[in-house]
Amino acid sequence: MNIHSFLEHHGIVRSPFAEEDAQTDQVFKEHCIRSAYHPIWDKVYGDPKEPSTSIIFGPKGSGKTAMRLQIDQHLSRFNQENPGHRVFVIRYDDFNPFLDHFCERMSRRTVKRPEKVLEAWRLWDHMDAILCLGVTDLVDRILGNKISNPSHAISDTISESAVQNLDRSAARDLLLLATSYDQSTASTVTDRWHGLRQKLRYRNLQAKWPLALSIGSVVFSIVLSTWLMLSQRGDAEEGGALNPGFLWLIPILTLIGSLPWLTRWVKCQVAAMGIHRHMRVGKREKSSLRKILLQFPAKEIASQPLPRFDRTDDRYELLNKFQLILKRLGFDGVVVLMDRVDEPHLTGGKAELMQRFTWPILDNKLLKHPGLGFKIMLPQELHREVERETREFHERARLDKQNVIPAFQWTGESLYDLARARMQACAAEGRSPEPKDLFGPDISEERLLSAFQSLRVPRHLFRLLYRVLVDHCNRYTDSQPVYQIRSETFEAALALYNREAEQGLQ
Repeated sequence: MNIHSFLEHHGIVRSPFAEEDAQTDQVFKEHCIRSAYHPIWDKVYGDPKEPSTSIIFGPKGSGKTAMRLQIDQHLSRFNQENPGHRVFVIRYDDFNPFLDHFCERMSRRTVKRPEKVLEAWRLWDHMDAILCLGVTDLVDRILGNKISNPSHAISDTISESAVQNLDRSAARDLLLLATSYDQSTASTVTDRWHGLRQKLRYRNLQAKWPLALSIGSVVFSIVLSTWLMLSQRGDAEEGGALNPGFLWLIPILTLIGSLPWLTRWVKCQVAAMGIHRHMRVGKREKSSLRKILLQFPAKEIASQPLPRFDRTDDRYELLNKFQLILKRLGFDGVVVLMDRVDEPHLTGGKAELMQRFTWPILDNKLLKHPGLGFKIMLPQELHREVERETREFHERARLDKQNVIPAFQWTGESLYDLARARMQACAAEGRSPEPKDLFGPDISEERLLSAFQSLRVPRHLFRLLYRVLVDHCNRYTDSQPVYQIRSETFEAALALYNREAEQGLQ
């Protein structure tokens, strides 16, 4: 028996349970993302006008990624409805590039042991990674490159007038942020930086005078020495003696004229070395950093923060500058969506390694930073580790202030409603199928709710229902179809699925 004919009989035109991953689930993205919500949705989403932090602990397959995508979608809709008070979204869910760059700064012996690598990961590394994502995305929008999410193109747009209205200090701050954190590979580092400078109308002729003075001193010393040499040659022809001492004028005058340039070059080289060494999650070459830093007038960056030390103070100042720039561009708040900490190759889904990577960001000062909200999705295993932590950890994290969801759970009733929402999303026009319609009268609604409760998470529910549909259709032919699933088929599939789950096969 064909599974499609079975579903069509119940008014369903596409399989509601074939997909398990929210990132590739078209049923969820096209329909359920705007209609199917977990009961804790309001607490996690909060109010975009006042971004707040929420930390969700949940088992694999519980729908953490789906909720993150829902938050992203709703923030985009909020931005479209409130163009003057938008929220800038930073999607912090792909950690491998940052961890790869981080490993490059470690010794070969350390890289072989993931626990040693992650033990060196600090709060400022998280802040650097978040700023890399945010600054790169912002520069992309200003330069008119591809939008981070095509479906959010309207809400992501930044007008030319808003960019050109930035004053000189804001333009300088954005260019400094781009110097350290812009990680785009769309073009060369210097070409992209100069393109941004032109967009911001940031004139930097003052930065050229030390080099011009150096070149001028060389030309002047050569001209002066040539004139003196010609003068002495004329005297020598009249019987005088040549005095080569004036040749020392060339290096002396060159050194004097080049001193401001050499001083700036050394300072910028030292700063570039500091950024290269201490901004460990990004890809930046010292030579390109030095060349860009030399484009700023010395007095404008003399006391400006740069990520050149192992400390958070500079990062908080840079974060404040980033938020101020966003404010002037129409973004009143920033929301960081953090997810999939169990997927990086260095963590490998191990609780101890995920803990070492995640714990540094659980800092009350960052999580409660004004105008900044985090939505952090963490595996359930980490909540057990939180409960074992020391008093010092809890005083630093202050999880009692962070709107923590200790267990992202689903009841049998909520899973039933989820299955119903997916079926109706896949239903033909005018049809309204229910999950209980798929089963025979020998399976009561109470039994379905009890079975769904035992599955606990949507992923297990979808896998089971798809397996039940396949098992049922395999029992009958197209010539003699049966359009309701019998109790023995459902119970057998449920028992086998639970057995495989206990053995870790699901």
